[in-house]
Amino acid sequence: MDNRIIKNSLVTLGLELLLSLPLGFAFGKIFPIGGIAWIFGGIAAGALTIYTSRFTKWDIKPHPIARKIGQALVGTTIGFSIAKGNLEAVYSELPTFLFLTLFIMITGVFIGWFFSKVTRTNIFTSMLATTPGGVGIMSSFAAEYNKDVSLVSLVQVIRVTSVVIIIPIIARSVANSNGTSVSSLMRNLLPTDSLSLLLLVILLTCTFLVVQLAKKWQIPTPFFFGALVVGTTFSYFLNTAPFLPEISYTPPYIVNLVGQALLGISIGESWGNNPKIKKRTIFYALIPVSLTIVAGFMAADFAMLFTPWDWLTCMLVTAPGGAAEMILVALSLNHDVEIVTAGHLMRLIALNVSLPLWLLFFRYLDNKLTTNKAVVRGLTDDQYSQRV
Repeated sequence: MDNRIIKNSLVTLGLELLLSLPLGFAFGKIFPIGGIAWIFGGIAAGALTIYTSRFTKWDIKPHPIARKIGQALVGTTIGFSIAKGNLEAVYSELPTFLFLTLFIMITGVFIGWFFSKVTRTNIFTSMLATTPGGVGIMSSFAAEYNKDVSLVSLVQVIRVTSVVIIIPIIARSVANSNGTSVSSLMRNLLPTDSLSLLLLVILLTCTFLVVQLAKKWQIPTPFFFGALVVGTTFSYFLNTAPFLPEISYTPPYIVNLVGQALLGISIGESWGNNPKIKKRTIFYALIPVSLTIVAGFMAADFAMLFTPWDWLTCMLVTAPGGAAEMILVALSLNHDVEIVTAGHLMRLIALNVSLPLWLLFFRYLDNKLTTNKAVVRGLTDDQYSQRV
C-alpha cells in the first residue's frame, strides 16, 4: 500500500470518527441502547461515508486495521472491568463454556448444510458463510479456495450486524434498566489532569507492545486478547511499583468511545462496499442468520439448565458473533462482564485453534458431494478429474 492510499484511508477514518460522534449521541438519545450507542454511530458513519463517496470524485478507501484498533481499545476497557470482578465463577464453569462452544459450532455445520440445500450453493461456500467467525477471516478463506467471496462476506456481515443490533435491544429490555445515560458518560470523556494523561499514554504504549507480542506468538485475536491482558493487569503492576503511591486508575471514556466507533465503522464499511446486493440474495442470507441466532437462544436455554446464571447472562455468552460488542453490552449494563468475556474468549480460541480441522472437514464434504454428483451423472474418473 503506497503512501497516497495510506493517507487517503487515514483521512477517511478520521472523518468517519468525527461523524460517528454526533450520530452515536443521537442514537443514544433516541433508542434504549445506552453506553453501546457509539457502535451504532460508527455503523452509520462507515456506511454513509462509503455510499457518499460513490457520488463524488474522491476515491475513499476503508482502513483495513480499523476493527483491530477498535478491538484493542475496547479490550483494554473490558480488562479494567474484569480486574474488579469475581473470577471464581468463571473457573468453575469452564466445562460449560466448552460445551456451549461446541454446540454453537456444530449447529453452524448443520445450518451450513441446510443453507446449501435451500440455495443450491456449494457446500464449502455455505459452511464458510455460516460458521460464526470473523468476516475478514472467512472471506479470506473463500478467496483462497476460489469460492464465492461476496456471498460469504454478505452472510457474515448480516450475521454480525443483526446480532449487534438485536441483542443490545433485547438485553436492555430484559435488564429493565435505563443504565447510564449517554450524557453522564460523556462527562468522563477526556483525562482530567496531567497524571491521568501520563497513565493513559503508558497504558496505550503497553497495549501496543503486548499486542505485538501476541501477534508474534500467533495468539488468536491478538489485538483483543492482548489488550484484555493489559487492562486486567495494569492496575496490579502499577501498584506494585515501590516508588509510587497506591493509584486507582480507570481509563477515560474516550478510549471506549473510539474503540466502539471503530468497531461500528468496520461493519458499516462492509455494507458500503456491497453496493449492488440483490433482494433475493439478502433473503436467502437471512435464512442462516436467523437460524444461527435461534441456535444462540437455544444454547442460552441449555446454559440456564447447567449454571446459576440468569437468562440475560446466558444470552450474552451464547450470542453468535461480535464478541467485543456483546461484552460491551454486558459492560454497559454492569452485568457479569467476566462471565460473558470468558464465554466469548473460549469460543474465539476454540474456533481459531480448530479452524484448520474445520477447513479439512468442509473440503471433505465438498469433495464427497462433488464425487457423488459425478457418479450420478455417469462421469468417468478421467472426466471427473478434468471437471475438478
